[in-house]
Amino acid sequence: MIHMTPLLIDGESFTAISVQLPKTTLLAVASEKGYIMCGALDVALLNEKLKDRGIVAARAIGVRTIDQLLEAPLESVTVAAEQLGIYPGMKGKDALLRMK
Repeated sequence: MIHMTPLLIDGESFTAISVQLPKTTLLAVASEKGYIMCGALDVALLNEKLKDRGIVAARAIGVRTIDQLLEAPLESVTVAAEQLGIYPGMKGKDALLRMK
């Protein structure tokens, strides 16, 4: 099952996405510029193989809900995200606000 819901953070609009798969759930919250995602995101792949795309993304691990994803410290971020002032340890919701 796939759930997409609108989400407001400090008056800014985002899209929350949850994909229920056998034994796991993929979680992501996206803006027009980028997204944060659960531990399934391969930041190294985005930074190395897809570097030319300049993908703004960040990963939080150990999260099971969208609310946890928003509050969790980011474990890793892409180079393009770093250029927007997004860094490991930042809360997911704070990173999203820098992606607007």
